[in-house]
Amino acid sequence: MQNETVIAGFGGQGVLFTGKVLAHAALELGMEVTWFPSYGPEMRGGTANCSVVFSDEEIGSPQVRNPKSAIVMNQPSLDKYENLVEKDGYLIVNTSMTNRDVKRKDIHTVCLPATEIAEEIGDKRLTNIVLLGALIKASNYFGQVEMENALKMSLEGKKNDLVALNIVALQKGFEYSS
Repeated sequence: MQNETVIAGFGGQGVLFTGKVLAHAALELGMEVTWFPSYGPEMRGGTANCSVVFSDEEIGSPQVRNPKSAIVMNQPSLDKYENLVEKDGYLIVNTSMTNRDVKRKDIHTVCLPATEIAEEIGDKRLTNIVLLGALIKASNYFGQVEMENALKMSLEGKKNDLVALNIVALQKGFEYSS
């Protein structure tokens, strides 16, 4: 089983970190993983995306053309990736930063005001993890325990004090997608 996921938004929204957390969850289960970041030269405020490929077999290429799933954090990302998600795939949309509905009917969609949910938790920088929680719940790629362990792994060291709040954000995404 191979899965390809794209996370896309503006630089500074935690796009690359979200991909790392997803990659750590796959590593936690002993899967093969690639994490491939891409961002414009302006970094903050410019476009950013990353692809994560995980598989129980060797991965041939980190390049993703038609992902099984996509998290889109803003309007340009929705416009770019909606039509690229493969049929029966998953599209997770941050409605706080988009101005239209998803047009496709042949994919699973979860549309949620992730920025507002993150602000209710206490920090809008948690938007990415709310969206990741929604994807994981909708797709059932991993369980909550694997995701919590992936967050701990991704935040170890100086950022260890952020684990608890990120787990709350993950849970909010899980709940919204139920």
